[in-house]
Amino acid sequence: MPAKTQSTSSKMPWIIVAVLVIGMAAGGGWLWYSKATAAEPTGDGPTPPTTERKPAIYFALEPSFVVNLIDTDSVRYLQTDVQLMTRDDATAKALESHAPAVRNRLLLLFGQHSAEQLALRSAKERLQDKSRDEVRALLESEGAPSKVDAVYFTSFVTQ
Repeated sequence: MPAKTQSTSSKMPWIIVAVLVIGMAAGGGWLWYSKATAAEPTGDGPTPPTTERKPAIYFALEPSFVVNLIDTDSVRYLQTDVQLMTRDDATAKALESHAPAVRNRLLLLFGQHSAEQLALRSAKERLQDKSRDEVRALLESEGAPSKVDAVYFTSFVTQ
């Protein structure tokens, strides 16, 4: 019987080493697999939101604006074509239904300037920003969607 105990006890360190090697291999395999699957997105989880832009909708304010400017030395006027841009269908419909009020607000705004003030590009850009803000304010006061992105001057003549 003592011979049997001796052979089992000499094999015991090898069994322990084998179990440890197998355990470490299994742990390393699990770690590698979990990192590999975390790097690959699956279709099951939530998808990140897309920021797809809608196409631009342009609304032309016709006919052309013709406004007397506030110059005191002579009679001067501004003639301009204006287009409003939005990406929102509801705002486009609101612009269509409130077009007379929009034209009125812009006529009053344009008439507050002189030809000298409007000669510079920066002044025209400020006027575009003020025009956009006026249109937004009007639509908001009417309870309509007001997502007007820009005001464009497609023609701009001062005389």
